[in-house]
Amino acid sequence: MLKSKEKRYEFIRFCVVGVVASGLHYGAYYLLQTKIDVNVAYTVGYLISLICNFFLTSYLTFHSSPSIRKALGFGGSHLINYLIHLSFLNLFLYLGISKVLAPVLVLAIAVPINFILLRWVFKHKNK
Repeated sequence: MLKSKEKRYEFIRFCVVGVVASGLHYGAYYLLQTKIDVNVAYTVGYLISLICNFFLTSYLTFHSSPSIRKALGFGGSHLINYLIHLSFLNLFLYLGISKVLAPVLVLAIAVPINFILLRWVFKHKNK
C-alpha cells in the first residue's frame, strides 16, 4: 500500500515540475512564434525548459542527486519526447489546429510517455 501511495505522490510531484517546465516552454514559444519559425520557437522553448526540468526532476520529483548518468538518460528520454512533441505539433498544425492550441494538445500525449521514461532513468539501479 505504501509503495502505491509513494508512486502517486511521485507522479503528483512530476506533474507540478512538468507544469513549471511546460510554462517556461510554452511561454518562450508563445513569445517567439510570431517572430521566428514555429519549429525554431518550439525548440528554443523546449531547451529552456529542459535545463530547468532536469534539476527540478532530480531534486523534487525523484529526490535524487543529479549525475552524468542521469543527465544522459534524461537527455535521451527528452530526445525521444522532443521527437514526439514535434511530430504531433506538426500533425495538429496540418490538421488545422491553431498554433496556440496545438502545443497544449501535444502535452496530453507526451506527458505520460515522458513520466515512464524518466521514472526508469531516475529509479533504475546500475548492476
